[in-house]
Amino acid sequence: MMKMSAYFIKLFGYDKATNLKLIELLKIAKECDEAIGLMAHLLVAQQIWLKRCKGENTVGGSLWPDWDIMEMEAIVLRNNTDWVNFLNTLNEQDFVKSVSYKNSRGTAFANRLEDVLAHVINHGTHHRAQIGQHLKLCGHNLPSTDYIFYIREQDA
Repeated sequence: MMKMSAYFIKLFGYDKATNLKLIELLKIAKECDEAIGLMAHLLVAQQIWLKRCKGENTVGGSLWPDWDIMEMEAIVLRNNTDWVNFLNTLNEQDFVKSVSYKNSRGTAFANRLEDVLAHVINHGTHHRAQIGQHLKLCGHNLPSTDYIFYIREQDA
């Protein structure tokens, strides 16, 4: 049976690979500003959630940063490294522990770490789908971003 840390590291590997695929397309689709804005939001949200998981204050930061697409590849790689490093510090019991945090409005919440991690991955998938729709409307063909295709590539 796969350990939880290994499972989430695998999911964050998928997240990194698909973000990088879309960023390559976004670099040539500069007319698709909304898609670039969504990618920036996806990436800053990952940073915010990691800080929350570490017990750091996240109230007050921008959820929609004005980042240049040319900087985003490095941000994806840094985010992934930071998440993997964090996950590697955890034991199995840590995943069911509660993470207390405040949302962007300052409202307090607490959720199990495993649920926060699932949210971070699903949040990325949600926004990549939105990015894909914007890219299609801008006339671009999309790369395959399904998880199972990523797994097949990894297993090949």
